[in-house]
Amino acid sequence: MSGKIGVVDVGGGLRGIYAAGVLDQCMDRGIHFDLGIGVSAGSANLASYVAGQPRRNLQFYTEYAMRKEYMGFGNFLFRKSFIDLDYVYGTLSNSDGESPLDYPAMVRNPMEFLVVATEAETGCGRYFCKNDISQDSYDIFKASSAIPFVCKPYFINGTPYYDGALADPVPIKKAFELGCEKVILILTLPEDTVRKPDKDIKLADRIRKEYPLAAEKLKKRAAQYNAGVELARDYQAQGKLLIVAPDDTCGVSTLSREADALRKLYQKGYCDAEKISLFLAQQ
Repeated sequence: MSGKIGVVDVGGGLRGIYAAGVLDQCMDRGIHFDLGIGVSAGSANLASYVAGQPRRNLQFYTEYAMRKEYMGFGNFLFRKSFIDLDYVYGTLSNSDGESPLDYPAMVRNPMEFLVVATEAETGCGRYFCKNDISQDSYDIFKASSAIPFVCKPYFINGTPYYDGALADPVPIKKAFELGCEKVILILTLPEDTVRKPDKDIKLADRIRKEYPLAAEKLKKRAAQYNAGVELARDYQAQGKLLIVAPDDTCGVSTLSREADALRKLYQKGYCDAEKISLFLAQQ
């Protein structure tokens, strides 16, 4: 079809394997998007999509995430981050890593690509783009994935950043502002999930002293997510958006590492992506 097509991946820690399955199906079917917006783990999923590397993310979720170097209390004790973002997006992803991101292919792809992060000092969103990436310098993915308290904020050019979900957990407005006529929204929780703020409030208390504005954003994240999904339903009713979401998460949570459950959720995403072609074919 004609018209600009966008895809938004909201992330969700290891639940992001669902979206990895969706995007792998898209690659296998030759489905192309004009714009991608990734939040947190969703930014990494989309990076592999833009670079044309199917099943790259599957390996991260089901193999690398099991390593203590990837995440664990040892990291938290010595580096103040449960997830070692430098290991994930540096050691493993650099050109000399075990699973290098194909940066030249990413640059060649004309698709627009935005990565959402949250400025820790202001609570404001920052939308990074391809120009903010260079070979073996993938700091914007680290910034977008820095879950408050679970990870220390990630600094880029002296500015500390937290997870993009604090500022814009469901960035579909941004996609339409940038000219998309249709948008695929990939959620990693069932569509009817109403998020509660309890855990976010506890995490916000942990960062309030140093980053009070980010803490306020974190307290409101659940409500902002719920409002974003409600808006997505309105767009879907108008035929402008398709929500792709699991009917259940197979027991996978943000930081769970049950390999069988992760693979089931990946397969669920891969199968659910079949409806994307039908949606895009509609006039």
